[in-house]
Parts: sequence; C-alpha cells; structure tokens
Amino acid sequence: MVDAVQFAFMQNALAAGLLAAVACGIVGTLVVVNRLSFIAGGVAHAAYGGLGVAVFFGLPPAAGTLPFSIASSLVMGYAAGRNRERSDAVVGAMWAAGMAIGIILIELTPGYQADLMSYLFGSIMAVSGTDLLLMALLDAVIAGAVFLFYKEILAVSYDEEFAAISGVPVAAIRYLLLAMIACTVVMLIQAVGLILVIALFTIPASIAELLSKNLRSMMVIAIGAGAGSTVCGLFVSYFLNLTAGATIIMVACVAYGMVYIATRSGMKVGKRKGG
Repeated sequence: MVDAVQFAFMQNALAAGLLAAVACGIVGTLVVVNRLSFIAGGVAHAAYGGLGVAVFFGLPPAAGTLPFSIASSLVMGYAAGRNRERSDAVVGAMWAAGMAIGIILIELTPGYQADLMSYLFGSIMAVSGTDLLLMALLDAVIAGAVFLFYKEILAVSYDEEFAAISGVPVAAIRYLLLAMIACTVVMLIQAVGLILVIALFTIPASIAELLSKNLRSMMVIAIGAGAGSTVCGLFVSYFLNLTAGATIIMVACVAYGMVYIATRSGMKVGKRKGG
C-alpha cells in the first residue's frame, strides 16, 4: 500500500477523491434531501454538450462544461418550478439534447480526441495539478455558499411552504442548489465520469441518511463515506488492476448495503445524536 502512494499519479488521484468527497458530501446530501436526483442526472449528461463546445472551439474542458452545466441546471429548475408534472419530460429532453450536441460537435472537430472517453467513464488516475486546483476552488465556493445560506437551505429542504411564508427566497435558494449541483458535476466528470457521477452523488449521502438525524451531521457523514469509498476503491483498483471509477462506486455500494442491513436489523448503528 505504501508503494502505491509513492507514485505521483496515485497521490493526485487520492487528493482528487478527497476533494470530490467534500463536494459530494455537501451537495449530494442536498440532492437526496430535496429529491433532486433526476435533475442531477440530467445535468451530468447535459454537461457532455459543454464538453463538445469546448473541444470544438479549442477551449479547456471546464470552460465549456461549467457554463453549459449551470445553464442546463437553471433551465431544468425553472421547468420544475413552473410545472412539476411535466418537469421530467423537460429534464429528459435536455439530458438527450446535451449528449447529442456533445457528440455532434466532437465528430465535427478535426483530429482524434483520445481522452474523451474519460469523461464518460472516468479517469481519476489521470487527474492533473490544474484539475486539483479547480476542484479545491469549487469546494471552497460550495462550502462557502452553504455556510452563508445554511438556515435558508435547511428551511427550503424540509418545508418549502413554511420557508416561503417566513420570507425565505425559495426560488433563489433552489437556483443556488442547482448551480452547486452543476459545479459539482463539472468537478466529478474527470474523476468518475458522467456515467457514474450520479452514484457518487447519492450513495454516500444515502449512507449518511441512515446514520444521522439532521442536515449538518448528514453532510459530515456523507463526506466521510465518500472519502472512505474513494480511498478504498482506489487501492482496490490499483492492486487488482480494475477501472478506478467503477471500483469506487462498487465499494460505496457495498458500504451502503452493509449499513442498510445493520440499521434495519435492529443494531444500534448511528442512533446517537448528530453534531
């Protein structure tokens, strides 16, 4: 295990996994509590359109995926707010359109794009120093936003009608959550890919939901669950020569299954009061 850590690519992968765990723990908790998993999945797949824009115009990937993801999330959130019954159709359409735009623009770009598959299936072992800086910056933005608007986010997450009556700007908080989802998607597509990003959003937060009784402790436990799954998954993938992103998700799934069985079998797991 010590031998593996001596390699620079493994050090970067571990750092990327831990940074991703922070965003997943915070935003993933809000996704699970607010039942936004479908929108989060739509944003993740629509982000491929932004990747296609970046490749076509010769821009850095984040320069295309970040604005494209944020714009997609806001449109999906607007559609959900206007007509919840039809929002799934809008999300599905944007999900497909984003993927189609990305594929078409990539096909129209001269040359062979060797690393594009990493955005579908993940390539955490290839994370660079620049990627780590971007991830750290996005972590800081997400953590800062939640710190500043924690009371409002808490109110909207658990009782939207009461929050509106109390003067909380519900629509603005909803759009803030969607923007944070988009930022986290951009962070995670390099690490685990679009196919697996939604799992890393929901599984650590679902583990935390079983072990916590309030939003704050749920975020902390979700961060720990995501970090533990990432570190274990990376070492398992390294020693068994498996795909890192898929292995991380499988470790998280096993952890969720164990916690679920433990909490449902009468064991006193996670019954302490949250911090």
